[in-house]
Amino acid sequence: MNFKGKTAFITGAAKGIGKAIALGFAKNGADLILTDILADELSETVKEAEAFGVKVKEIKLDVTDEKAVRDAAEESVKEFGKVDILVNNAGIYPKRAFDESTSEDWKKTIDVNILGTLYPTHALLPQMIENGYGRIVNIGSVAGVYGVSYFVDYSMTKGAIISFTKALAKYVADKGITVNCVSPGSIDVHGGKKPMPEHSFMGRAGTPEELANAVLFVASDEASYISGQNYLVDGCRKQM
Repeated sequence: MNFKGKTAFITGAAKGIGKAIALGFAKNGADLILTDILADELSETVKEAEAFGVKVKEIKLDVTDEKAVRDAAEESVKEFGKVDILVNNAGIYPKRAFDESTSEDWKKTIDVNILGTLYPTHALLPQMIENGYGRIVNIGSVAGVYGVSYFVDYSMTKGAIISFTKALAKYVADKGITVNCVSPGSIDVHGGKKPMPEHSFMGRAGTPEELANAVLFVASDEASYISGQNYLVDGCRKQM
């Protein structure tokens, strides 16, 4: 896949899945706008991405701050001329079981996962429509498909992202824009320290790079006739 001449805006790019997605795009020639609330980790990702010889803009960003997101989008379009690809990766999951959680816990999960997907999309979509081209990739979760008992409110937010993907894809289908969702199962972001063999029939967790490969594909021109889909990257998951 070749992304030379394309610009990608990625949220939650500091580490884990977001970092793997960012480096995957950089390796394949895309210029990048990388955002995250974790400034130190984001700077490290930026350095690694720049090593591929692409232009990288670094923005410390809280995706729940609508004005900050709009400012970041406007600044990026002004500097790069356009944003071709948006990857809504920023997200959080609860630390406590549902009956032990509070309304504040739910609000934070909803704000980051749902509003953190809506705000960047709403800010960048108009220029995609004007340019007649765009690729939007939302990061869902198997929790949004099957429901995971421990992650009740998280499952709700990821289910909403999947539905949002399908609806938005229809809305922009005739405008040169595709919208897809990639939903990971168990992904080992700790470098083999948490293999989680019980979660899939493959007997292992996936790697961030394996998840990133799916994101790159649906963002590529090779996937130009694919939209409104939710791809499970879950190693043939055992439902939990």
